[in-house]
Amino acid sequence: MLSTLTFLLLTSASTFDTISKNNTVYAQELKDTLIYTNPVFEPVLADPTVVKVGDEFYAYGTEDNWGEEGGYHLVLAIKSKDLVNWEMVGNSMAKKPDWKEKGGIWAPDVTQVGDQFFMYYSFSTWGDPNPGVGLAIADQPEGPFVDQGKVFDSEEIGVANSIDPFYIENDQKKYLIWGSFHGLYMTELTSDGKKPIGEKIQVAGNHLEAAYVYEKNGYFYLFGSAGTCCEGANSTYKVLVGRSKNLEGPYVDQNGKSMLDSDSGTLLVGANTSGNGYAGPGHNAEIVTDSEGQDWLLYHGMAKQKPKLLNGTNRRVLLLDKIIWTSGWPSIAGREPSTSPQESPILE
Repeated sequence: MLSTLTFLLLTSASTFDTISKNNTVYAQELKDTLIYTNPVFEPVLADPTVVKVGDEFYAYGTEDNWGEEGGYHLVLAIKSKDLVNWEMVGNSMAKKPDWKEKGGIWAPDVTQVGDQFFMYYSFSTWGDPNPGVGLAIADQPEGPFVDQGKVFDSEEIGVANSIDPFYIENDQKKYLIWGSFHGLYMTELTSDGKKPIGEKIQVAGNHLEAAYVYEKNGYFYLFGSAGTCCEGANSTYKVLVGRSKNLEGPYVDQNGKSMLDSDSGTLLVGANTSGNGYAGPGHNAEIVTDSEGQDWLLYHGMAKQKPKLLNGTNRRVLLLDKIIWTSGWPSIAGREPSTSPQESPILE
């Protein structure tokens, strides 16, 4: 006899509806937790990052103003136990940093470092001649994250448009990878994570931003977003990937082309090409592995029929999809965001 879990995973959403007629509460609860349909959070969680703490996941997004549809959010934090059902926690920053006169707090990257939580963030405006990266630290995942000041700005580090930080540790050293359409770069950090040391290394070309690196089966996989992020239904954002045996590179795509080349990168996920679906899927969060060893990706995108909020803000909703590994390379099914009901991550 099939277990309840196995039965439910093999049962379609329409069958759940039939079951619910006989046992409404029980069937609906199981449907909500084992089957999901994108988006998993709305209206906005742009440039997401995710960290697991105990049996809960916390996700964070770029500073945004939802206007009449939810007000202002300074690095909104949300939480979930299953990656599907999310609830708002609130603003995670104690107050807006003041080491620049103006700008938004974009693309936070949150990682647990020892007993604390480090948030590297971008401080920038559109067309900013000297954006930079800062660090805020909290004792709890929900915050408040207290600003530690500037890590570097574009002029100091010698890389134009220095935003979109990603923190990683390797061989007991701390590193930051960052960049936005002026090359992706990597630098070692001081032991406290607050300043760069040594020479910076370029790991990818000018066509990418929003770097993320994932280590699996002896390779470092470099994810980056290409195209336009923020033009509503006309956005061309997509996620490309390359890999290397070493964190510092060289990274190549599935065709062996260097990720330093402007036309490089193996497509992980792009816009839905038929029907409505999502435009501009990109700026992925960290990969989460569930109890069955399946890898999952959180990222943002804009529903083509409803790409903006009433106040004109890009309505970048949170999307979730399973990663399929084929011959050592990752992709999303169809290389497009899912729009139909999907089996949820299995998390114990």
